[in-house]
Amino acid sequence: MLARYAGFEGAAARPHGRGLINDTFLLEGPGGRCILQRLHPVFGPEVHHDIEAVTAHLALRGRVTPRLIRTLDGALWVERETPGRTEIWRAQTFLPDLLTYDRLARDEHAFEAGALVGSFHRALADLEHEYRFVRAGVHDTRSHLDTLARAVDACPQHPLYEQVAPLAEEILSAGRSLPDLGSLPKRHCHGDLKLSNLLFDDHLRGVCLVDLDTVGRMILPFELGDALRSWCNPSGEDSTDCAISAGRVGLAVAGYASTARDLVEPSESESLVAGLATICVELAARFAADALLERYFGWDPSRHPSRGAHNLVRAKGQWSLARSVLADRTGLEARVAEALV
Repeated sequence: MLARYAGFEGAAARPHGRGLINDTFLLEGPGGRCILQRLHPVFGPEVHHDIEAVTAHLALRGRVTPRLIRTLDGALWVERETPGRTEIWRAQTFLPDLLTYDRLARDEHAFEAGALVGSFHRALADLEHEYRFVRAGVHDTRSHLDTLARAVDACPQHPLYEQVAPLAEEILSAGRSLPDLGSLPKRHCHGDLKLSNLLFDDHLRGVCLVDLDTVGRMILPFELGDALRSWCNPSGEDSTDCAISAGRVGLAVAGYASTARDLVEPSESESLVAGLATICVELAARFAADALLERYFGWDPSRHPSRGAHNLVRAKGQWSLARSVLADRTGLEARVAEALV
C-alpha cells in the first residue's frame, strides 16, 4: 500500500496519538514524514472529498491545515482488501513542532482554544460546499438515548449490567427533559472539538485543527458544547468524578468571541449552555450503551480489564459532568453572556 505514495515505499511506521476512532501512524521515509490513518468503518471514503474541499478553503484563507496527500495515480485514499472488509487508508501532511493536549495546560489555554475555533469557523463561513459524506445520527440525542435503552433491555447477562442499568436510568431521565435545539441554524463545523484535535505552538497559541472526518453542518451550541465539555473538565475524560469549570467556560467563550463574535446569533448564544448539557448527557448515554455493547469506542487495555469497563468509567465521568452543568446552569449562562458582550 505504501508504494502507492511517492517517497514512502518501505517507510517506517509507528503509532501516533491517542485517538479513539481511527488508527493513526507516523510514517518516516525518503519522502519525509506524513500521517497515515486507517479509517473506522463508520466513515465512508467519500468523506475525503469533503476534507479536500474544507482544507483547500482553509488554505485559501491563510489558515494552517493538514492536507491529504494524493497517491501516484491521484487518488485521495487507498482501499485495501482484507478478510471480511475493505479498509480505507489515507495519508496526510505532517505538521511539525506543534503540540497536542488531552487537558488544558492552564486556565488561559481555554481562551486560545476558543480563539482557534473561532478562526476556523470564520475561515469557513463563506465556503460553498455540499457534503458528500453525512454522518447518520450525529448529535441525534434521542436516537442515542433510545440505543442506550435498547442496550439495557438486550444485555441483562452482561457482567457490567448491574452497574450500567441504574446509571442508564438516571441518564435517560435527564435526557427526557433536554430542550429541542433543532430549529437553530446549521453552520460549517469541525464536529469533534475535543482538545486533542487542536494543535498549538510552544507558546500555547492555537495553530490548526486536525481529524477532519467529522466536518459538516451542525448547530453552533452542539459544536461549542462538545468543545466546552472537553476543555472545561479539569478531571479529564477517564475520571468518574467530573465537574465543569465555570471559569474555563467563560475564558473559552471569550476566546471564541475574540475571533468570531459577529458570527453568533442571539438564539445561538442563548442556547450554548443547553447545548453543553445535551452533549454531556448524550455522550454519557453513548459510553453507557457501549459499556454493554462493546463495539464502537476504542479502549486502553493497559488501564482497564475490558472495553466495557473503560466505557463504564467514561459514562460515569460524563454523567457527573452533565450533573454539574445542570446544577450550575444559571451561573454558566451568565458567564457566556458576559463573554459574548
